[in-house]
Amino acid sequence: MKSEIFYLDATQQAEMIRNREVSSVEVVQAHLDRIAVVNPKINAIVTLNKEGALKAAAEADKAIARGDAVGPLHGVPFTVKDVIDTADVLTQRASPIFKGRVPDVDAPAVARMKAAGGILLAKTNAPEFAYSVETDNLLSGRTNNPWNIDYTPGGSSGGESAAIAAGMSPLGLGSDVAISTRGPAAHTGIVGLKATHGRVPTTGHFPRVPRRFWHIGPMARSVRDVALAYSLLAGPDGADGFSTMAPGIDNGVSGRPIRVGWMTSDFFGPTDPEVVATVKAAAQALSGVEGVKVEEVHLPFLKEIDAVSVFWKLQQMETRSEFERITAGHEDKLFNHVKAIFGTPDTSIADFVAAEQDMERLRDSFAKYFQRYDVLLCPVTPFPATKHGLNDVVVDGQAISPFQVMSATSPFSLTGMPAMTLRFGTNKIGLPIGVQIAAPWYAESTMFHVAARLEAVSPVRYLNPKL
Repeated sequence: MKSEIFYLDATQQAEMIRNREVSSVEVVQAHLDRIAVVNPKINAIVTLNKEGALKAAAEADKAIARGDAVGPLHGVPFTVKDVIDTADVLTQRASPIFKGRVPDVDAPAVARMKAAGGILLAKTNAPEFAYSVETDNLLSGRTNNPWNIDYTPGGSSGGESAAIAAGMSPLGLGSDVAISTRGPAAHTGIVGLKATHGRVPTTGHFPRVPRRFWHIGPMARSVRDVALAYSLLAGPDGADGFSTMAPGIDNGVSGRPIRVGWMTSDFFGPTDPEVVATVKAAAQALSGVEGVKVEEVHLPFLKEIDAVSVFWKLQQMETRSEFERITAGHEDKLFNHVKAIFGTPDTSIADFVAAEQDMERLRDSFAKYFQRYDVLLCPVTPFPATKHGLNDVVVDGQAISPFQVMSATSPFSLTGMPAMTLRFGTNKIGLPIGVQIAAPWYAESTMFHVAARLEAVSPVRYLNPKL
């Protein structure tokens, strides 16, 4: 078991460390060895905290030997997306403009992971300024999907998802503005979470804009790891004005069966038949679980409102002006992603107001839906991972923009509702296919409950990439 400890989830690693079945130093070293072997192929890790991690692991082992009370992640390594601040460890924001940048303090999310006993192992790759659906930049290059290096792990938390899928990390912190934890998690076959907006403070995250849509969220190999990390991360920090809800408040379900509505294609545009089949299989599997009632639903409002277009209109002016300010005088150091933002026209006031109203309609429509159902089961992305390069994608015979990969995740980002993904299938060329579970605002416990039940019946629960 020790030889492949890097494929165990963080919860089991922590348990083994507490029970002295393995030392923290052994666990950290196993991941360092794994990084040395597979990262040259994947390019997910961009900064290694080797000395700091081994020193912290030795201290963790001393605490166990003394019989000290320890946290739930005691001695377990974790990784962090390179746009989230880490004290005394490079945070370069995936851009040559910030090459060599070392923050003085941890982002609250990082500090909370450390307070639970977690050990910062490394920083992971992202697109330039965390703003693309493919992980590539001029500073650290392109990240590859561990299941097939010719394919993308997605973005913007593609480095984090690839590191976890490849066994280089058991648990990590990503971030999500429209797809960026859930899409990469789906493309690489792991679990990713976007909690209710404000549940986890985004202090110490770059970029700051558009902060009303950004989320920091955990990514891991199991639902229980993500749920544990969420319990550690949630709660105000006194600096993020969106993070005001006490972590103990939860709109969970009790005393009756959980009502699951599910849907596949039509509502998010053209959808790969293998994705449709995977969602249907997940719904069928849940229907056989005690305490769960499953029903197919039709939500016309998701077809009427193009969430990707709404998101772009709402964030475009704010993002572009901030990026222009940050990059002034460094235009020669920009990669394609930010250049593309600079090349788009401003949203008109009329279109901005219309987009705001569409966002409100989405919120109202979901509020009505969740009067009848407790969760929604649907695709994460309309197609599995694609080959590198932001080229048009042919889905079910139709050519669509690669940015339509966000069509099923953007509605939950715009509305701030919690949503998560886990793997439930595999396409014909061996790439993972995920499903998405969304819940009402502040109902994370219900979402975790359904996700755990679904994970338990998943036909692909223990698959790992051959590297």
